[in-house]
Amino acid sequence: MEKLRIEGGRTLSGTVAIGGAKNAALPELAATLLTDAEVCLRNVPAVRDVDTTCRLLDQLGVSVSRPAPGTVITRGLGKTGSEAAYDLVKTMRASFLVLGPLLARTGRARVSLPGGCAIGARPVDRHLAAMEALGAELHLEEGYVEARCDRLRGAEIAFDVPTVGGTENCMMAATLAEGTTTLRNAAREPEIVDLAVLLTTLGAKIQGAGTHTITIEGVDELGGGTHDVMPDRIEAGTYLVAGAAIGERLELTNIVTEHLQTVVDRVAASGATIEAAPDRLVVTRGELRPVDVRTQPYPGFPTDMQAQFMLLMTQASGSAVIRETVFENRFMHVPELHRMGADITIDGRNALVRGPTPLSAARVMATDLRASASLVLAGLVAEGETVIDRLYHLDRGYENLEAKLSAVGAHVERFRD
Repeated sequence: MEKLRIEGGRTLSGTVAIGGAKNAALPELAATLLTDAEVCLRNVPAVRDVDTTCRLLDQLGVSVSRPAPGTVITRGLGKTGSEAAYDLVKTMRASFLVLGPLLARTGRARVSLPGGCAIGARPVDRHLAAMEALGAELHLEEGYVEARCDRLRGAEIAFDVPTVGGTENCMMAATLAEGTTTLRNAAREPEIVDLAVLLTTLGAKIQGAGTHTITIEGVDELGGGTHDVMPDRIEAGTYLVAGAAIGERLELTNIVTEHLQTVVDRVAASGATIEAAPDRLVVTRGELRPVDVRTQPYPGFPTDMQAQFMLLMTQASGSAVIRETVFENRFMHVPELHRMGADITIDGRNALVRGPTPLSAARVMATDLRASASLVLAGLVAEGETVIDRLYHLDRGYENLEAKLSAVGAHVERFRD
């Protein structure tokens, strides 16, 4: 099994180019099921979840080619399948996003209930209720959702809480539904907007993406087109925290600063110096001070940055409270940070972080995607050699991490033992 070895205590200086957003690329790949025409996606990150999604599309009868780094070209073969099997869906929750496109395109779907990171309950009941509202007949059998319809029809759908995956699934399904669909209390994440841009390029009629009310007027068919995947705001936020912790002068390029403004504000409040432009950031470490954060849906502080920011607070002078409101089981990285010397107390959904605490190298284990990123950051800060196990979590969402870090002064290498 592959592991990551990090020699800590070095400063970071140089430029990191941020890649395409995994959380935008995955639903956009699923959206290619809506058409047999050629779709070219560019700026697609080379991460494990993208590989998994491409294999799933292939199983469903879509031709997938990757002619150049960052480019994925899909074309339907006129015989789209309807079953997303457990062996792929179990590894990645985003696989469930094929439900809406399959129903809309073929009138049937058999999709395994999803897996992914074990960070708490992420029920798909909102997805299912929305598909029923659009006219699908659903039932659960042996761990699969089985769905059928003659043709989906437009509906008024109000989510009880904003759901990113539910909004994406409904938006894709509604593009080919008969009539008009209105999504209320929809998620507002930039990835939703990026998906709407792709769907509109293919011929969909969508208004309101990025607001709490999205309207989709169904069309008979979609065509092809080319789309550039938005930059990854969570990857950018992770490197921003790295720069705040040990950066001499770390520049981040290929970003949309507006997409991570809340993170930028919190990191700046902690004492780091940040020079901001619309498409780049330069961060330099400073005398760190404690900053409380509360995770919330966009535009609030993202839950996907909670673990990384917690690591930063271990180096601040004082106590900070981090409240996790999105997932109930997203503090699994804390025992691993304890092994490295962090002073963190968990009380329900709150974490009290006392600092500054010198971190020492240790062998640690990644428990989920973003937890693994916090351990990488901890290894960069700590004195000595840190070894991180279960790298498959990290590989799900970070492209060329060791190469990018090595290029700005870190000593990071992948190995097997």
